[in-house]
Parts: sequence; C-alpha cells; structure tokens
Amino acid sequence: MSDEVKDAVKKRYGSIAALVQSGSSSASCCGGGSECGDRDPITRDLYDPAQAGAIPGAALAASMGCGNPTALLELRPGETVLDLGSGGGIDVLLSAQRVGPSGKVFGLDMTTEMLELARRNQREAGATNVDFLLGSIEAIPLPDESVDVVISNCVINLSTDKARTLAEAFRVLRPGGRFAVSDVVLRRELTGSAKASMELWTGCIAGALIEGEYRDALKLAGFVDVSIEPTRVFDKADSAKLAADAGGCCGSTEADALDGAVMSAFIRATKP
Repeated sequence: MSDEVKDAVKKRYGSIAALVQSGSSSASCCGGGSECGDRDPITRDLYDPAQAGAIPGAALAASMGCGNPTALLELRPGETVLDLGSGGGIDVLLSAQRVGPSGKVFGLDMTTEMLELARRNQREAGATNVDFLLGSIEAIPLPDESVDVVISNCVINLSTDKARTLAEAFRVLRPGGRFAVSDVVLRRELTGSAKASMELWTGCIAGALIEGEYRDALKLAGFVDVSIEPTRVFDKADSAKLAADAGGCCGSTEADALDGAVMSAFIRATKP
C-alpha cells in the first residue's frame, strides 16, 4: 500500500499547490475535500495575524498543517533548521526570520508543485537564508549531524515508514539537537474502514500513530526527553466534518468512533 499512499499524497498536495498558484486563496486543507474552501478542524486558526502578515499570502493559503511549531519552539540566531514536508514554505519562512541571516533553514518536500510555490514565496519574502530541497522524508538529502532543529507540520503521519523517517531525523540532527513537530496523533485505535480509507490517509488521519506508539518509535530511533502535548482534541462535530470531507469514507457508526480519537499535538524530543 505504501506506493499507493505516496502517489495519492503527491497527487493531492500537488493539486492544492496548483490551485494556490492559480490564485485561489481557499485551496488548502489537510482533511478537507477536493475544493477545500472551508478549512477543516485540523487546519483552521493556526497562525495569528502578526505571523500571517509577515509572510506571502500564498504561503498561508497553501498551509496544510495541524499546528504551529514555530509558535511553540525556541529558535536561536545562527541555528540550522530542517522542515520535513515544507509544502508552500510557511514554517520555513517564519523560522528563517527567527534564526536570522547567520542561520539557515532547509525545506524538504517530495511534491514538485509545492516546491515551485515555496520558491516563489521565498523570492517574494526576500529570504536569502532558505533552501528548498526535493526529496523524501524517509531519505533526507542532508549529511549526518548537519542541523540543530527538525520541525514538521502534519506530515510525518503521511509517511508509510515512520520508523525510517524518525531514524533519518535523528541522523541529521547534531548531538543536543531538537525534534519539535506538530502532528496528528491518535488517542485510540481507529476502526477498520477508517484505517483503510485512502481519503483519511491523505487527510492526515488514517496513517497517524497512537500516542504510545509515537513515544516508542521516537525512543527506538534514539531520542530522549520525549513529550507529547495535545493542542486540539477533535470532538464529535469535528469528527463528523472530517468523515464527510473524506468523501463519505465511513458510516455513521465509524464517524461516531472518530469522536475524541484524533488530536493535534506538539511532539518534542532531543538527540543525546
């Protein structure tokens, strides 16, 4: 199923990037339907007006995150940051402002359309300390121990090889480096039909790890000081919209089963 999921993810987010490039201001969603005009419960209200005003509008329009790692993370001037699955570049550009001209921020994405959009946003923002890379989060095209911080926003749940992804994040971090990502996390196991839904896979739900699994996977990769902080738990109304936006993947029983099972969280860990 891994190739099928990867192809579906590339197709979905490539089409979103194309919509934004065409001038649509309402193209983004993580769990939303094909038009994504009404932000779903996962992606809404993540950036405050000051942050939104500090980056190009197209970067915000293409934002498909489930949190705001730049608001919950201390970044220092001169640090090197890597954003896994950087999309239209919103978190890269916000991070670049904080690490300053002596710092560096890499954005990694596998979707060429998103990279084209991100580079356009970079030029508009005048960010000279940014480099966008084409590649997979399971095979990061950077040397060992080359970054101080790894961030990500609702992307690791999309990987079909999360152990490899976390091992790669560990590899590129310097000793003492920080892993600080926003991601969708499950509070309990999903039903079979929900887990099998391709729409919920590409919508950031079906591939998410249960909280305990996420902790164990980070520790297995070598990380210490692991913490998972819920930032939003999705209630029955949210879950009904997620199920509807997934194209009717589930019956009413399965939709009810999503109630309280899904949360956005901020995940922190450190490389010893």
